[in-house]
Amino acid sequence: MGAETTPSDISQAGPDSLRIKWQDGHESLYPVRLLRLACRCARCVEEFTGQPLLHSQDIPEDVRPVRISPVGRYAIQFAWSDGHDSGIYSFEHLRKLCPCCAGDASGTP
Repeated sequence: MGAETTPSDISQAGPDSLRIKWQDGHESLYPVRLLRLACRCARCVEEFTGQPLLHSQDIPEDVRPVRISPVGRYAIQFAWSDGHDSGIYSFEHLRKLCPCCAGDASGTP
């Protein structure tokens, strides 16, 4: 795992945001609802086609993480205020989701 996909700090940045500081010096600020919508578990994405099963209207506007847990050394898992808790977010996936890096496949600014 390279510095661009290794977090040095993960913290709430307010009720609507999550901050990840990466070892390469980049800092990502994520709207938490965006992260909830980006879940790739089998309940949120069709296993064979990859089509989303989750729609934005299904997620409360005020959804929040109630718990953030490490998954090995490669990911985190959220327990969400809407009761969902099965998605695993790899650090590589999170870096690609960075709002300021959108459209950049490398996930770098």
